[in-house]
Amino acid sequence: MTLSRPRPTAARRAVQAVAALGAAALLLTGCGSDSGSDKGDKGKDAAKDAGAPASRTVKDATGRAVQVPTAPQRIVTLTQEDLDAVLSLGIKPVGITNGQGLAKPPAYLADKVQGIDVVGNLLQPVMDKVVAAKPDLILAGDLQDEQVLKQLREITPATLVTMAPTDDWKLSLRGIGNAVNKLADANKVIADHESAAKAAGEKLGANKGAALSIVRWNPDGPSVMDTKQFASGVAQEMGLKRPAGQNKDGNAHSPSLSLEKINEIDGDWLFLSSLTSDGEKALKDVQAKPAYSELGAVKKNHVVTVDGSVWSTRGGPLASGVVMNDITKALTAS
Repeated sequence: MTLSRPRPTAARRAVQAVAALGAAALLLTGCGSDSGSDKGDKGKDAAKDAGAPASRTVKDATGRAVQVPTAPQRIVTLTQEDLDAVLSLGIKPVGITNGQGLAKPPAYLADKVQGIDVVGNLLQPVMDKVVAAKPDLILAGDLQDEQVLKQLREITPATLVTMAPTDDWKLSLRGIGNAVNKLADANKVIADHESAAKAAGEKLGANKGAALSIVRWNPDGPSVMDTKQFASGVAQEMGLKRPAGQNKDGNAHSPSLSLEKINEIDGDWLFLSSLTSDGEKALKDVQAKPAYSELGAVKKNHVVTVDGSVWSTRGGPLASGVVMNDITKALTAS
């Protein structure tokens, strides 16, 4: 499941967890058979080969075989994760959706999407606007509404679900990279990020290896992000830890905590975000209470407010850079 999107029932989560394992493998292995992915790993995209066919068969994150253009020209993205991915690969889409929790594209990508038509909100495309964009490839994120997917496939059969419920941004990026014939580029983006994160972590001085608490503030209280959640993964790539009480092995977040349990959000450093104005108000309200002021991170002035539309999402390579920079700026300034 994804952060900030409706939680499936327990039974559905169990089915999704099993399905995701197979879907992830299909996204990386099944789609390579017709796409020249091995060539891509050697630094040569299939689209550049002489006599490349007009289309290729790939498999999306659900295992569905999809015919896609060998060199897509008009891509529409339905999530900010898909948008982040294609921008990192040097592709400018023709249609995008608003960011998570936003009525506009995500701020961290604003300078890169000027002039691109918005075709709806996150995973809520307006079909007339999608049609007007004339896509030859639609990247549909983790969209699960079969009726909406059917409508999208009527616009173009080249509509791909790019994320299974438990996929991380790297797996999704590789799948998208394969779909747009840029798998080698996707692998390089990931390798460059991992190298940069490791190097940044080595330069944190006294804060090297610190324990970061990563929290999203909801209207009904704070949620602690799991260890495999996007921003937590970036922190760990930098050699940072999570507080002992926050080492839950998952890729989502805890239920909202009550004020009586606010000590559970403490750490050497506390990174706070919210996704809604109600969440921001709830955070401001609790910051005036004694229980908040008693947190160790608060006493040390080690509290950092960050962009929830970056930190509380499933992420992407460009968002990873934002998280890495936020952490570096905070921990090297102290």
